[in-house]
Amino acid sequence: MPPMSFGPLLVLDGDGTAYGVGGLVLDCPARTIPQLVAWTLEQPVGAPALNRNGMPADPLVVLTEAAAERFGLPARLEGHEQRAGLRLEDDHPIVKQITRAKWKLTLRGFGPWARVYRPAKAGARQCVQFALPSWGALDARAWPGVSDMTAPEIARVLGLYAARVTTPRGTTAVTGLELMTSLRPPTRAVRNDTTGAWESAHNPGSLGTAPVDCAPPEAPPEHPLAQGWTKGFINEEVFQWVRDVDLVDGGEVTLACALGLDVNAAFLAASSRINVGLTSPVHVLNPVFDKKVPGCWLTDLSHINLDPRLPNPFTPSGQRPTGPAWYETHTLAYAQELGHNVNPTEAYIRTTSGAYLDPWHDRLKAALLDTMASLGVRADMEPADLLAAMERLPDQDPGLRAVLAAIKATAKGGIGQLRKRATGLRYIPGERWPALDRPTWRPDIRAAIISKARVNMHRKMLKMASAGLFPLAVLSDCVVYPAP
Repeated sequence: MPPMSFGPLLVLDGDGTAYGVGGLVLDCPARTIPQLVAWTLEQPVGAPALNRNGMPADPLVVLTEAAAERFGLPARLEGHEQRAGLRLEDDHPIVKQITRAKWKLTLRGFGPWARVYRPAKAGARQCVQFALPSWGALDARAWPGVSDMTAPEIARVLGLYAARVTTPRGTTAVTGLELMTSLRPPTRAVRNDTTGAWESAHNPGSLGTAPVDCAPPEAPPEHPLAQGWTKGFINEEVFQWVRDVDLVDGGEVTLACALGLDVNAAFLAASSRINVGLTSPVHVLNPVFDKKVPGCWLTDLSHINLDPRLPNPFTPSGQRPTGPAWYETHTLAYAQELGHNVNPTEAYIRTTSGAYLDPWHDRLKAALLDTMASLGVRADMEPADLLAAMERLPDQDPGLRAVLAAIKATAKGGIGQLRKRATGLRYIPGERWPALDRPTWRPDIRAAIISKARVNMHRKMLKMASAGLFPLAVLSDCVVYPAP
């Protein structure tokens, strides 16, 4: 039987029936988690690598609530387990069962998403991932209604997501981040000219295998580099602005309605062809601004006069800057586009850069458009037909709508993971936290995406203003206009 011919995942129900993609139905004889791991690895379950330099996806087994009880797991994590970080205690019988069978768990233990593995054997991975919807693995905000679906329907929904995006590897945010690495693996195999042997080498265009520190002004307040830093921090966030009531004119006041216009997948769109740094920042004094160089720049934009009926594009609050501040490259490039001089006094720039996110954007965009088309909404529709199709969307296939929501959450959450903050009651500001040790902890890339998205929003509003239409409020990717 060909490898991976059963598809990327199985959904196991309480009677021992395992459901896969394409209507696949199997009888699973396993009665313990170690037996289930061994049985799964005997099946052709998994997914090929998304990049020729990448790794195939490990098989995913989803346990329904009834299946969890079948294997001796609690139907839900409650009480002490719930308070202890959503995972079983190390002395739980199931955890002991796994370790006695010579299997291992990752540091996050056995929780809503768990990995059970042994070291690779003869170059082949021995790892099975588990997801337990009844423990909260499929968050209702990202996977609306999926936890309550039947096992075959869960297999259909997750299988479609896996085909169009990737096999889920945790929350949609975690999956979004992992997708970046899957599409731009940090290493590639190269042949040693001397020995003729294959060796691992840096993959050009990737973030590599080593984490890099951000620039001090790019750090969140709890970061070690932020301690004692007194020159201010970059604040590239989404718009949150309301127009001053004194600037609402008489004609607008007489209009009966307010209309919200939402930009579909604004942050995903902003990641398209975006040039981001691939290395550590370099500190420069009195630099000449270059819109092609990613980085953060210290300059004063408070002298720029703009129409107060629009949010100021240089700040998330939409208010005029009050003095020198740190800005991401796209924000300053937009100031130049509007006809103003930019004279930074200091900068942290990345001298090596590239379109790291291109394959990530392209895959998620294709998944989004394909799923919208499956729901009857196509990009080539006439405006009236498009609006009618969008109005019918809430009545369409719930499974497809869940996939659509998950794709959007993957894009948005993956970007958020680039600046994952410290968590935990025991965390002390100034200490490092685990996310800092991965190459994909890159707050500068997140800042670039949000800066570009905010600039894109302002550019659209400026075009509307040329027709005499001014927003009442803006929140993230939604603009509210007065309407009759």
